[in-house]
Parts: sequence; C-alpha cells; structure tokens
Amino acid sequence: MLFSEIVIAGCGNPLFADDGFGPAVIEEMQNLTLPDNVTIIDAGLGGPHFVFTLLDPEVTRQLVIIDTVDFGAEPGSITKLRVEDLPPGSYRDAHSWDLTEPLHRLKDDIHITVIGCQPKRVSSPEFEIGLSDEVTKAIPKTIRIVLETVGVNYGTTIKCLQERRSAEIS
Repeated sequence: MLFSEIVIAGCGNPLFADDGFGPAVIEEMQNLTLPDNVTIIDAGLGGPHFVFTLLDPEVTRQLVIIDTVDFGAEPGSITKLRVEDLPPGSYRDAHSWDLTEPLHRLKDDIHITVIGCQPKRVSSPEFEIGLSDEVTKAIPKTIRIVLETVGVNYGTTIKCLQERRSAEIS
C-alpha cells in the first residue's frame, strides 16, 4: 500500500440526508487536479476507522477529515477544528464509537484537522437521500477551506479543471 503525505477523507452516509456531506465534498474534489502527494477518499460510513488504515506516521504529515459536526450553528455553517478542540467522547461515528481517542494518539505525529458542517437534518435510522439546500451550498466554501488547509492554490486547481474540461470537449 502506498501512503500519501496528505490524506483528505470525507466521512458520512449519503443515505441519511446531510450525513452525506463528507462524501459529497469528496465527489466534487475528484474533479480537481491535485498534487501527487494528496489523496482524497470517500471514506463513507465507517470512514473514521477506515482512514486510520491510510495513515503512516513515517509518510503522512497531514489528515483532513470532512464530516458533519453538530456545533449548534446555523445549518450549512462550517467550522475548522483541531484535535485539541475535541474533548474525549465529543466526536463519535454513527455507531457511537469514540473517535477522539485515536485522533489524540496520532496528533503528535500527524497534523489533523476536522472540517465540519452543521447539518440541518440527519435522518438516521430512516433513509433520506440528498443534502439540504443549506448544506449543499456549503460545499464550495468547504473545498476552498480544505485546499487552503493543505496549501493548495484554489485558483490554480480550478484553472487546471477548466483546461481539462476544455480539452475533453475538443
């Protein structure tokens, strides 16, 4: 398995309304031209646990997790959290497994950022496919924040995307 210096992981389940935010951001980012040292992954529902298999502290220097986070703001609001901002037990997956503890163990070797979007609704356990308008509108801003966080120029990335699309049309 090849490990990357930078791993960007979208976590969540698109079957539960706004919980699909992380995978939706990754889907949009797959249209961008990113440096070779950046891996983007739709980590899905078991994402946070799956992500740990993609990290090697000898190679990986940065992990960005994109997920819904209930921080009491208006739906679609974005927050950027460090592991130190996550008290024990505050970041749990859909199965209520505490993810703060493994993140705290890694934080001295890998720079970790959680970029969270305030959901309008998470429909679990009922299925509801599709993000709310507020959360959908937060995707472009989130991509800019992610790119800024990992040191990739948004304008250059978009220009490469536009050039690639023009070449495909020709």
